[in-house]
Amino acid sequence: MAIIGTLLKQGIKLRKSIEQERKSPFALQKRQLLQLLTKARGTSFGKMYDFEGIIHQIQTQPKASKQFFEYFTKKIPIFSYEKIYEEWWYRMRENEEANVTWAGKPRYFALSSGTSSGSTKYLPITADMLKAIQRTSIRQILSLSDFTNIPAKTYSKGILMLGGSTHLHQKGTYFEGDLSGITTKQVPFWFQHFYKPGKRIAKATNWETKLQEITLKANRWDIGYLAGNPAWVQIMMERIIDHYKLKHIHEIWPNLTAYAYGGVSIEPYRKSFDKILGQPITYIETYLASEGFIAFQKKPEHHLSMVLNNGLFYEFIPFNENNFNSDGELVNNPETVMIDDLEEGKNYALLLSTCAGAWRYMIGDTIQLVNKKESEIIITGRTKQFLSLCGEHLSIENMDKAIDLLANELNTPITEYTVAGIPHENLFAHHWFIGIDTDISEEVLSQKIDGYLAKLNDDYRVERLAALKGVFITKIPSNLFYKWMEYKGKMGGQHKFPRVLKKAMYDEWLQFLKDNNISYDKHLQKH
Repeated sequence: MAIIGTLLKQGIKLRKSIEQERKSPFALQKRQLLQLLTKARGTSFGKMYDFEGIIHQIQTQPKASKQFFEYFTKKIPIFSYEKIYEEWWYRMRENEEANVTWAGKPRYFALSSGTSSGSTKYLPITADMLKAIQRTSIRQILSLSDFTNIPAKTYSKGILMLGGSTHLHQKGTYFEGDLSGITTKQVPFWFQHFYKPGKRIAKATNWETKLQEITLKANRWDIGYLAGNPAWVQIMMERIIDHYKLKHIHEIWPNLTAYAYGGVSIEPYRKSFDKILGQPITYIETYLASEGFIAFQKKPEHHLSMVLNNGLFYEFIPFNENNFNSDGELVNNPETVMIDDLEEGKNYALLLSTCAGAWRYMIGDTIQLVNKKESEIIITGRTKQFLSLCGEHLSIENMDKAIDLLANELNTPITEYTVAGIPHENLFAHHWFIGIDTDISEEVLSQKIDGYLAKLNDDYRVERLAALKGVFITKIPSNLFYKWMEYKGKMGGQHKFPRVLKKAMYDEWLQFLKDNNISYDKHLQKH
């Protein structure tokens, strides 16, 4: 087990992992907040929002008291990206000021757009955040020893990480680029032996060039572990199989036994992966965002376990009509809770305060607690990628599951889809676009998807009898989803197709389909 063995030889200790298992989530998060506030107390942000007063509250109150949390939430407003950048972060990036929202100056800014629709975001990455990401990465690697179905030899094989370009652009005193490029610069020297595709190929900014070079070198590598976005990893493996005239990927990488993914559900991709794999592999979920390494899967058959003591303080906003409108926008003065007050089975929007100088920052993701004892969560979607035109509260998790059920029933891969809510018969309808290559009719697909969702979501079932008057499906070639990504300049790496289309993006998508000779108008006229 070369990688794990090397980590242990380097003196990496499990103290923080053991501590998280022994202490309560509340105690860990309370201390984490104190550490963050203490480090940032001298910043411009800390002085404006009375960090000294919040610190005093934490230090003087009884251990079980939550008065400090009430004080914290009253003193500091909730920030969207636009709000915190326009008020604070621009000073670090454009004016290169120090001690703005975190001690010192960030050396890096990660470029992020979330989905293909978003404009570029510039997220500060501090030295403390890089250390935190590295520590959590090490914890995750060490936890692989609990995956007993991964043979020991896997840890001496290559790790192929398919991310964005590692090329960074220097802007004055800092660099900016994909998070993968920033973190790759921190990779220890001993890891270089395992890391593929190597620094030169990883630096390529052109997706096709990168894919071609990986394909040409694939037969020289002995890959045991894959990491990356499922859509792009699938495309890569299909390209390799086609180039070498293989039946499946295990003919060239016989020791491939594990795949780490994040950002999207693996469920819509399982059928496609089954067709290009020669043997079963272990899927391992991670939750690494540009804002921080939030959670990872510690054990087989478990969900994401939140990291509670490594540079991130969490708040949770119940995702309901009291706190959000139908467009997923936050209302004034929403309710927030700490991790110990989460209820299993309910959706929450996630707020972060971090060692990169984000404070009460709404990341845009929604989560659901599934195991309170282990602080395990699932990602259910995005605050603005739920469909709730009339109270149906349809999450990406629901949609992914319905697509997975459809793929299993039809025994055919369905990797890409998107949905829009539209006006219909003076009320509402859902318009689905599904990448599928079977002869099954769109009407039958509509009936099946509708039936699955009615079983998965009670609110949806009720609204189908009331205000939600139609479910329409347009079949399109799967490659059009990737052609759209290319059209938007979002090929490869971290980029993913949005599962829900709203407003201007829906109109742009319809125009794109029209330009590619795809008919959809008939669905908009149905009654």
